[in-house]
Amino acid sequence: MSKPTSVHMTMAKHVLRYLKGTSDYGLIFRKSDVVNLTRFCDANWGNSEDRRSVTGYGFSLSKHGPLISRKCRKQPTVALSTCEAEYMSMCAAVQEAKFLTQLLKDMTGKVVNETVNLNVDSQSAISLARNHVFHQRSKHIDIRYHFVRSEVENGFVQLQYVPSENNIADMFTKALSRVKLKQFIPAILGTVEQ
Repeated sequence: MSKPTSVHMTMAKHVLRYLKGTSDYGLIFRKSDVVNLTRFCDANWGNSEDRRSVTGYGFSLSKHGPLISRKCRKQPTVALSTCEAEYMSMCAAVQEAKFLTQLLKDMTGKVVNETVNLNVDSQSAISLARNHVFHQRSKHIDIRYHFVRSEVENGFVQLQYVPSENNIADMFTKALSRVKLKQFIPAILGTVEQ
């Protein structure tokens, strides 16, 4: 504020244009008898200066509902592969799913759903979570992230592959084009028709 430049003015105008263009946005919650915790997780691999990957995920109460929980943060350690970065992202998402499931159980007094559908855009991370065989290629992955394996085996999480272009969690880990952002906004706000 003490030394504004033309760059600051340009950024302020961008913010004002954004606010004007999104003033009619809002989360739309619809009553439903079926509550099915569903969502997406994603990671980018080493795009920051410190080479740590970014985890992103989002959850909703139904397939077409708005996001009720979302997160975007740097991973605590440097991932040595894209598979490891995605696997660490899956672990964070499963932990959040367990928390949300318990929270919904405490709020409603009943078990909300038996399986959480987690959409992931990495087939190698899905294979790693489903396959308990030790591989030379995956021995570097920290044991704490194998928590995902036990939850898949117990049936708490069902991992589903989703192509990257349909992965809503991309918006938490990567810069998106205007077209892609417009594609994801209805899913985030819960305005997708059922």
